[in-house]
Amino acid sequence: MTAFGSRLQQAVAARGPLCVGIDPHEALLAEWGLDATAAGAREFGLRVVEAAAERVGVVKPQVSFFERYGSAGFAALEDVLAAARAAGLLVVADAKRGDIGTTMDAYAAAWLTPGSPLEADALTVSPYLGVGALASTLRFALRHDKGAFVLAATSNPEAAALQSARMGEVPVAAAVAAEVAAFDAQAADGAWSSLGLVVGATVDLAARGLVAPFARTLPLLAPGFGAQGAEPGDLARVFGPFADGVLASESRSILSAGPEGVAARIEKRAALYRGRSHG
Repeated sequence: MTAFGSRLQQAVAARGPLCVGIDPHEALLAEWGLDATAAGAREFGLRVVEAAAERVGVVKPQVSFFERYGSAGFAALEDVLAAARAAGLLVVADAKRGDIGTTMDAYAAAWLTPGSPLEADALTVSPYLGVGALASTLRFALRHDKGAFVLAATSNPEAAALQSARMGEVPVAAAVAAEVAAFDAQAADGAWSSLGLVVGATVDLAARGLVAPFARTLPLLAPGFGAQGAEPGDLARVFGPFADGVLASESRSILSAGPEGVAARIEKRAALYRGRSHG
């Protein structure tokens, strides 16, 4: 299999940088005329997959909105993940797992093992027990041609003090970025790493230390577009020299179009992003 970073780079080149979130929270399910059940979440997810296929390259299911329904919710998520991958979409499981030792190894096996029920192409993970605690997961991802997006600079206000705090000479977020880059330092010139960072589109990157020379090969998964305030035209302004490697995530701004309008909304928003990474 081709490395995740290469597959992601190809998908963005072909379809643009928009990543569609699959977030079946209760209010949206009601707007879509669906019950707040595992069956409703499954139907919602499958409809979003159908609308996203051949319009974007990447979808990002938010695991918690399925997990809340217990075993039936996980079964629903398995169906959505499988349908998305069968449709040719890359799937980022937004689970934000972060633990130590064999516990983290088990999370990696669950989400990144080829053929597993919850198989995704990449997983979001949290480094705030130490990036080193993720080492086996990052190596597992690389070994299986999968990916991982490590939380670095999130847009929630509670994170600012921690992520901007100094760790030696640099802010914590910058130290996280440097450690992640070191895990896949052999990426060829111009090629994307299979390991990336989660960096909010509404974050002050300079305050988090995410400016040159942090690695330009790291793809950035950027929530904060759409309902949270950032727009396609902001992509180049916010991310500057790193904009070409940004995966712009939108959820509510797209999903609020409802089941009849979601495909057209995806197509419209995707068109707005194409070429925006260059200003």
